[in-house]
Amino acid sequence: MGLFNRVGVAYDSLRQMAAGIESLFYIAGDSYRLAALRAHPHGTDPRYLVPYGYKVYSQGDEDGILVEIFRRIGTTDRRFVEFGVGPGTENNTVALLLDGWSGTWIEAREKSVARIREGFAPLIGSGRLGLTQAFILAENIGELFRQNKVPAEFDLLSIDIDGNDYWVWKALDGYRPRVVVIEYNSSLGPRIEAKRRYDPKWAAKGSRRAHGASLKALELLGKAKGYLLVGCGFRGGNAFFVREDLVGDAFLAPYTSEQHFEPPRHYMRFFTARRLSYQDIPYFFEKEQS
Repeated sequence: MGLFNRVGVAYDSLRQMAAGIESLFYIAGDSYRLAALRAHPHGTDPRYLVPYGYKVYSQGDEDGILVEIFRRIGTTDRRFVEFGVGPGTENNTVALLLDGWSGTWIEAREKSVARIREGFAPLIGSGRLGLTQAFILAENIGELFRQNKVPAEFDLLSIDIDGNDYWVWKALDGYRPRVVVIEYNSSLGPRIEAKRRYDPKWAAKGSRRAHGASLKALELLGKAKGYLLVGCGFRGGNAFFVREDLVGDAFLAPYTSEQHFEPPRHYMRFFTARRLSYQDIPYFFEKEQS
């Protein structure tokens, strides 16, 4: 066997080995999650949201939890606003776009915005996806919403900017989305009320303990704005709030951080499906181009 053939055989063997290891990671992740859910005191309560979670193109199980929330409360305009979307291939609203929703993305990084403009051109061109490049601050969030003609009431707001999330949500007056997803700092536990000082120049870096706000701080802010904490993602990254007038008895009370806190399990990201590929987009959204 020639050198070229030997290299090819070795490459194929390594690729098969890597695929096997990847499968073991997925199996381990699923097994761990199932064991944790069985041990959870609310694991069998149908109002507990975590068992409904799954990943399509969210970072963790947010896609499935959002589907379940809207199954319980219904949808209206099927419109979202998400900021902190990265390059657009792994966030809380890509799967909703696939499901026919429309909305607005706001992202600060120039490179990410350029990739979205190119990769999601069919959706941007059809008007189903609006895109704005901006560094979001408490001082400019209202104006950004006005520029994008965001209605006072819409179905979903998703906030993930790794720092000033608490202060931006607090500053967002005059808008009443039905559901809010916001990142929390799970390193701070369920009882501590803490949020980092507002800093308009903040960019995520350094200790994860110094970013964002605790779940307790967000629970109390949500109550002040008319929202109840109805659950968190299994990875301990995102908290889900539903407008108080829509909650009824569809979710697990009490709506507190002690009840719904999920600890940091960020390593679970490596046990889940891949990100959306830009090469996939023309296939999924082919009809948008006609």
